[in-house]
Amino acid sequence: MTPTDTHCPYCALQCGMRLRPRPTGPGGTPPAAPPVDVEERPGFPVNQGALCGKGRTAPALLARALRLTAPLVRDAQDGTLREASWDEALDRTADGLRRAAERHGNAAVGVFGGGGLTNEKAYALGKFARVVLRTPNIDYNGRFCMSSAATAHRAAFGVDRGLPFPLEDIATTGCVVLVGANPAETMPPALRYFTRMREAGGRLIVVDPRRTRTAEQADLHLRPVPGTDLALALGMLHLVIADGHLDKDFIATRTTGFEGARATAMAHWPERVEQITGVPVSRLREAVRMFAGAGTGMVLTARGSEQHSKGTDTVRAWINLCLATGKAGRPGSGYGCLTGQGNGQGGREHGQKADQLPGYRSLTDPADRAHVAAVWGVDPDSLPGPGPSAYELLDRAGTPDGTRALLVMGSNPVVSAPRAAHVTERLRALDFLAVSDVVLSETAELADVVLPAAQWAEETGTTTNLEGRVILRQAAVPPPPGVRTDLTLLKELAARLGTTHGFPDDPQEVFDELRRASAGGAADYAGIDYARIRAENGVFWPCPDPAHPGTPRLFLDRFATPDGRARFARAGHRPQAEEPDPAYPLHLTTGRVTAQYQSGAQTRRIAELNAAAPGPFVELHPHLAERLGVGEGDVLAVTSRRGRALAPARITAAIRPDTVFMPFHWDGPGRANTLTNPALDPQSRMPEFKVCAVRVEKAAEAEADA
Repeated sequence: MTPTDTHCPYCALQCGMRLRPRPTGPGGTPPAAPPVDVEERPGFPVNQGALCGKGRTAPALLARALRLTAPLVRDAQDGTLREASWDEALDRTADGLRRAAERHGNAAVGVFGGGGLTNEKAYALGKFARVVLRTPNIDYNGRFCMSSAATAHRAAFGVDRGLPFPLEDIATTGCVVLVGANPAETMPPALRYFTRMREAGGRLIVVDPRRTRTAEQADLHLRPVPGTDLALALGMLHLVIADGHLDKDFIATRTTGFEGARATAMAHWPERVEQITGVPVSRLREAVRMFAGAGTGMVLTARGSEQHSKGTDTVRAWINLCLATGKAGRPGSGYGCLTGQGNGQGGREHGQKADQLPGYRSLTDPADRAHVAAVWGVDPDSLPGPGPSAYELLDRAGTPDGTRALLVMGSNPVVSAPRAAHVTERLRALDFLAVSDVVLSETAELADVVLPAAQWAEETGTTTNLEGRVILRQAAVPPPPGVRTDLTLLKELAARLGTTHGFPDDPQEVFDELRRASAGGAADYAGIDYARIRAENGVFWPCPDPAHPGTPRLFLDRFATPDGRARFARAGHRPQAEEPDPAYPLHLTTGRVTAQYQSGAQTRRIAELNAAAPGPFVELHPHLAERLGVGEGDVLAVTSRRGRALAPARITAAIRPDTVFMPFHWDGPGRANTLTNPALDPQSRMPEFKVCAVRVEKAAEAEADA
């Protein structure tokens, strides 16, 4: 049978793969069997055929037995979810949204999207919110992922693209500072670039409080106290200045604002930074010599440094280090963000973010509003203004000042949001909740209507990977009977709510409109089409017209600011929002494991992945375990000011003695986000997932004290 070239549904590498439909007998594919097999696709440059365990097993979720295959509605009699027809489910959804708007105004209706939605679906969802619902209340779970890096990137360089260069450039650089990132476990096929870099003589510096599989391969591992990366970056810049490593010509010709950054950095001398971060001065100096001494270099950040209430300033401090040493806007050098979610890049470019219109246009700019409104055929004045950020939207749900009806598409905030028990209660308080998803997630279990969505292998659409490469996921098989695409869902809902035009369910037609809406914007897709993506293995934006070659490398001639110069930031270190104290004496940090992905709603249904990572755990240092009288596998209670989580102990010297780690993929007693702090970055509105104060006890002792 003819195979189909497509891409993995998980992380932002968007690895190329080939799907071959399985032969079927008279009865079709058995319910427990996937309809396709994965084959290597060595011609796609990002992964060259390599796949991690999640990618290899991705077809398993296509099996009918593991996913939703019919709409569900909440029964009025017994309160359970029961199967329903599409007409009943869509009618109830439209009625729920309409009633909330009629009773409380358009702002009582909200939409919550996902970083895994294709560009076409993210675009259509943003248009649906603003044209059909006319609500400002739309945001998405990417706010929990890359928003601090995106805000910093725009402030420093004028535009946000996760990596302003292709992944292949990592292999050629002289030194990489990898901050709060663990690609060996979160995106394994990317590790080849770091390995090739080191084989060519480059050096790898990893900044992480844990000795991860990535840190084990580093030439230098710095282990700061969680929440102190900003001080570390300032201390490194101090030494760059004091030890004569500045690239003065680059600073003079291609940047502005250096004197303010200098003043802040000089207030963070090495001994002070050691006191704040716990990183010895000798290792701080070694890191600076290694990075500044390399002819080319990169700083790459991820969630470990970004998911903080000062995440934007932290990223900007790392960008300062690149600018001060002339390692930006040049081949083989620059700052980049290792985007996490599958379409985290494209998902924030095309309109499902609270403050943005397609093409990275601004909701507050009259020219931007006029351009998009013209494409949509509406009056610019009819478009709502910016709405609340993701956590703020969820925090106000079901309150007089918040949304009363919510449509969630491709997201599972019951597991993924900070202060998750509170978010769960807010979702329960809604007058109406509809969820479109592939599986019955923990969020879908709360819904009044659940709408079964087609998956990555059953629909065509584009995504944009962490390099800014626009790629094409192609349908290999049709969805099961009873399952529809999200584009069809939005078309049907729009019609029921009085908008019968402007919401096609043909993804290529949607993409062509997206191209027009993005034309002239920062993220310009006007010159990209499906045929070109197929022919070129993806096209890098900006690409303003069909004759344009695309832009694999940004900023080589000028930065995207009005004067063409990059901007230094002036930001001093400040503590995290919640410091340890006698009642909560330890730091908690959270993250991922190799075999699970994000909220786990999909990967936790795949037997092979569950065998590798069956459940949550609490990672703690042997010294802490001895002090607490804890043995390997003992059930621990981890308590913060927001709640308590229970999980078995995993004792390892890979973690700092003052810190414990929990992965966040599970719901139930081991839900890590029950504990996390929703304190928000004032610029990006990113919650402080990566550090909060906790205490740890044996579960039996904790229950006895409760």
